[in-house]
Amino acid sequence: MHQQKRQPELVEGNLPVFVFPTELIFYADDQSTHKQVLTLYNPYEFALKFKVLCTTPNKYVVVDAAGAVKPQCCVDIVIRHRDVRACHYGVIDKFRLQVSEQSQRKALGRKEVIATLLPSAKEQQKEEEEKRIKEHLTESVFFEQSCQPGCWCLPRVLVMLKYCSSPPKPSSLAII
Repeated sequence: MHQQKRQPELVEGNLPVFVFPTELIFYADDQSTHKQVLTLYNPYEFALKFKVLCTTPNKYVVVDAAGAVKPQCCVDIVIRHRDVRACHYGVIDKFRLQVSEQSQRKALGRKEVIATLLPSAKEQQKEEEEKRIKEHLTESVFFEQSCQPGCWCLPRVLVMLKYCSSPPKPSSLAII
């Protein structure tokens, strides 16, 4: 008996969608960020068609908001922020990329990408650095200390540093 190879039936909404980046950040003071590119990848053996939807289409221009991606290829989708005003700072908008098989209407998968307009790239970098430092400082760091010849120390002392947003104070050091 001859067995036929069948392609598994694709269930609506379950196909993984590969897009990069997954977040767009626009800076009001940096016009070069007002135009960004999303790359949609098709790792599959069949062609995909795609559609880009947005929660606030009046704020953005999506060049080629619908199209096709050949098997094992990718396409770039250009997104321009066209309403750069202070009232939009910090507002999170969303783009949804829906994909389907070239010959089908039903969406096989989707991926959401968030977009945010921030006032200043410099201000954001400063905030990110402060956040990174704070995260680093809130981690528990353990040091094992061993005695060196000629050195006064407590044998094998474990010191735990735990502090949040300010530099360590002697009271925040605990000997365990």
